[in-house]
Amino acid sequence: MHSADDVLAHILTLLERQITKVTIDTWFSDATAVALKQDCFIIRTTSPFKKQVIDSRYGDMVRDILKELFSADMGFVVMVGDELEELQESEIPSDKDEENYTFEDFVVGSSNRFAHAAALAVATNPAKTYNPLFIYGGSGLGKTHLIKAIAHTVRKNRPDFRVVYIKGDDFINELIKDLSNQRMEEFHNKYRMADILLLDDIQFIAGKEQTQIEFFHTFNALYDANKQIVLTSDRPPKELYSLHSRLQTRFEWGLLADIQPPDYETRIAIIKKKAEKSNIYIPDNLVQYIANNVTANIRQLEGIVLRTKACRELLQQEVTMETINQAIRDILKENPGMKPTASIIISEVCKFYGISPDLIKSNNRRKDVLLPRQVASYVMRQLTDLSLPEIGKELGGQHYSTIINSIEKVQEKMKADPLFESTVKDLMSNITEA
Repeated sequence: MHSADDVLAHILTLLERQITKVTIDTWFSDATAVALKQDCFIIRTTSPFKKQVIDSRYGDMVRDILKELFSADMGFVVMVGDELEELQESEIPSDKDEENYTFEDFVVGSSNRFAHAAALAVATNPAKTYNPLFIYGGSGLGKTHLIKAIAHTVRKNRPDFRVVYIKGDDFINELIKDLSNQRMEEFHNKYRMADILLLDDIQFIAGKEQTQIEFFHTFNALYDANKQIVLTSDRPPKELYSLHSRLQTRFEWGLLADIQPPDYETRIAIIKKKAEKSNIYIPDNLVQYIANNVTANIRQLEGIVLRTKACRELLQQEVTMETINQAIRDILKENPGMKPTASIIISEVCKFYGISPDLIKSNNRRKDVLLPRQVASYVMRQLTDLSLPEIGKELGGQHYSTIINSIEKVQEKMKADPLFESTVKDLMSNITEA
């Protein structure tokens, strides 16, 4: 449960233990979450009368549920109309995680100097320099650090600004939820009234037709109003194959800034910086050893420092070469580049095509089931070491000859249909980045 929306959804579920669903729909159907503070949960409703009823009849129930969820007494505030407008953005808590991602804590090197300078310029003068700013690079290289550092700086320097940060997959889920609940006005107000919109991992909207249309209009509204837009992606716009060309073009209107894997000197600096923040001393020869053996991304370097700290504090071990080697082995086992499991692939394919895993594992031969099953077969063959019989087993006991046929069908369709080929490539990329 990470957001105010999640908390509201959970509250409504638990309220069904005490009042009927009809009652919940009557009074809470158009309630929306506003903020989750450290000691208070705030929602909005559409009329003073509904506010009065929710407060008087159900306020104590909600507070009891909040206490159950958070093991602490929590305030519960219902707002309406002008009250919501009067709630300053500075009163709504920022993502506390942003405090861990500042420009001061970002280690600058030759691989990221340009992206860092661009992000700092945008944070200092939103919509005055580079708009949109599109930062791209592989997993674990610092894109999220930079985009959250922008949010942190703007919130600090411009408390009057409406700062909206969201990840690409969360944007999709929020859109689906608001569409189904007929709350698109609230969705539009949230994103199109922002002073700065920061969308992390924009690649996840590629191939999602409705989401791309919605984001196209959001982008236009913000750009025309001279509001800042910052996007991150694992690839440059031209390589987001399933993204509408009109979005690709707009993403290239501003500044593209890439981040490369850190060089040796930068890796040394990152390790020392993380060790200093973690209050752990790592001898220079061991710092150099880590920098020589772990080159993929920053996340792995930071993970090794944290593992080393845990070994020292929890196991009372000295920081030695053996400690470092064990930390490196543990981190490499969790390498984000490791091969995905069959269950992850099936889950992502089903999510992409909007069907259930049970259906894809069945013998159903409908076209809307058959194609996803064939794609899952192809992706598993490409991204895992599973044999054909093992892939068949993962897909509900399909014979290996059926798997061969499925893979060949997908290959033929990819050759004949460039759009389908790019869709499959994007799907595979999203799976490996998940």
